[in-house]
Amino acid sequence: MPDVVQRLVEMRVRRPDAVAEAAANRRRPASLLGEHGRLLMVAADHPARGALRAGARPMAMADRADMLERLVLALSRPEVNGVLGTADVLEDLLLLGALDDKVVIGSMNRGGLAGTAFEIDDRFTAYDAASIAAAGFEGGKMLVRIDPEDAATAPTLEAAGRAVSELAGNGLMAMVEPFISHRDGPNGRVRNDLSTEAMIRAMTVAAGLGTTSAHTWLKVPVVEDMERAMAATTLPALILGGEVSADPDAAYESWQKALTLPTVQGLVLGRSLLYPADDDVEGALDTVVSLL
Repeated sequence: MPDVVQRLVEMRVRRPDAVAEAAANRRRPASLLGEHGRLLMVAADHPARGALRAGARPMAMADRADMLERLVLALSRPEVNGVLGTADVLEDLLLLGALDDKVVIGSMNRGGLAGTAFEIDDRFTAYDAASIAAAGFEGGKMLVRIDPEDAATAPTLEAAGRAVSELAGNGLMAMVEPFISHRDGPNGRVRNDLSTEAMIRAMTVAAGLGTTSAHTWLKVPVVEDMERAMAATTLPALILGGEVSADPDAAYESWQKALTLPTVQGLVLGRSLLYPADDDVEGALDTVVSLL
């Protein structure tokens, strides 16, 4: 996409107001759910947190032209009715005319950079509720990692609660992605606890954030006892695809089972859809669409 990159750079240099114009002219979706009755979203907010790995490729998401090509391909499918990203990515897609009739969710807290000492301190460094509303997007997403041993969890929870309230005040979706997390030693990697019990705890905390839950959706991974986990809340939930699986067939099967649960309303797939192990994005799209 070299010509596309050149066109995007020229617009950003010569006509920065083209971004706001494209947002104002975007055709908004009639519903959060697609014709298949689900919300099928592609996520592309990983680079803003310094997380560029996809499977065995440590810098897979470092090539913006390649990432945009994969995103545009995914969004060209009518069954893929939403996208999640930070301003730089969403504005590229706006300028490319790829967001008409799509549910657009702005990623809000990208300050907990991957692999840093302050990773749990998920500051709100990207979108806020006011900018999401001004852009005419459908909602905002926030990552809420709860580390029982890291005091930085508390201000993250406070900020997330405020964001949920402000989004709801604008009638916009608050997509909350909660985890119980732990660090491997003082300077070790932050790992998310994917046990059923930890996910239940994280979900119940996330569901109570803010002054109302009327517009709150949860974004959760598949855990061992998904039925028991999802029984912990009545909030609508989206299954997240997570990292590229070494066994994609098993991942697809787990997503399909989760979609039978009453609270599960769709899927949010990022690297697992854009960078599948065999690099066949079309094939991954076909398989995911068949799950719906």
